[in-house]
Amino acid sequence: NMQCDEVIWQVINQQFCSFKAKLTDKDQNFCRNEHNVTGLCNRQSCPLANSQYATVHEHEGECFLYIKTIERAHSPANLWEKIKLSKNYTEALSQIDEQLKYWPNFSVHKSKQRLTKITQYLIRMRKLSLKVRPKLVGVNKKVEKRERNRETKALRAAKIENAIEKELLERLRQGTYGDIYNFPLQQYQHALDEEEALVEDEDLEEEEEEEE
Repeated sequence: NMQCDEVIWQVINQQFCSFKAKLTDKDQNFCRNEHNVTGLCNRQSCPLANSQYATVHEHEGECFLYIKTIERAHSPANLWEKIKLSKNYTEALSQIDEQLKYWPNFSVHKSKQRLTKITQYLIRMRKLSLKVRPKLVGVNKKVEKRERNRETKALRAAKIENAIEKELLERLRQGTYGDIYNFPLQQYQHALDEEEALVEDEDLEEEEEEEE
């Protein structure tokens, strides 16, 4: 072999590997390498310590079989052969059998298992995309706080305006200002509208009583 798989595994397993992930509450180590067929860190699943390796990837809803052989080890850019798999699940399984005809059973079985899992989650994705779901919108805490403060200020201002309108109504009735009433103008107009509405209601009630 151009490379010794066993030596590579000893270095990776016993010394250091940047893809290895150790969890404190688990005896099993995990692997972050995208080509790992199982996601576990062990001799058979390691894509670095196996010169002959196969896995399945999904890109934009389509599945591809990735194959690595020792003959391409000298060219890292062309290390992985990419074979598009059929969208038909049964035909895709047949393609894996054909491409990995003389490979170890572990590689064939795990590639098929990975294809099955990918197919299942693609089906679930399609079903979920057809369902009407509520749209989740992220909330900016700073913006939310600012809007809440604005709302509080607006409520305070509204209470003040209501108090001014009530006071204006009362003073309009009493004739406190003499000939000058329209200040502040907005509250003055609103107070007049309310007063006119009250007068109209009283007139209607009087008319109804007279008719009876």
